[in-house]
Amino acid sequence: MENSGGIQASLSGRYALALFELARDKNQLDSVAESLATLKKALGESEDFRNLTTSPVIGRQAATKAVEALAGAMSLDPLTGNFLGVLAQARRLPQLGAAIRAFEMLLSRHRGETRAEVTSAHALTKTQVTALAKSLKTRVGRDVSIDTKVDPAILGGLVVKIGSQMIDSSIRTRLNTLAQAMKG
Repeated sequence: MENSGGIQASLSGRYALALFELARDKNQLDSVAESLATLKKALGESEDFRNLTTSPVIGRQAATKAVEALAGAMSLDPLTGNFLGVLAQARRLPQLGAAIRAFEMLLSRHRGETRAEVTSAHALTKTQVTALAKSLKTRVGRDVSIDTKVDPAILGGLVVKIGSQMIDSSIRTRLNTLAQAMKG
């Protein structure tokens, strides 16, 4: 695919590219993206699911059966369920998180969007995310797809990463800057 950039260079990128091209060819990009968002959320929230994807102790057959059951329980689309099965059979489940991120990048490029990673001290509401996306769109000149992360260590404010650009308005950074200025 002409739009893949450097994604093909990584193992997870090759898996993501294969899934993306298959989903695009079958007109299932939206359903696969929704299923991957569900998996991404599960990776972030479920220690058991993270352990399933990263444990070297779990064998191919056990991992394959587990992901088949999870795909049904999580109501994943069949293409994403098959993708999980392929990862399990190839013992590549540890690549799932990176493959999801690579797929999201491919999808954003396909849609003509820019991806932004936003870190906040507290979870943002849908209204706040929408307002932020609108504000970032005026700044970068194109639609912005936002991935949110919560990091209480920043105390307040936001840290926004768009490509190689970073906008850091966190209270932690402001306090550190103030402390450096006071040291002289």
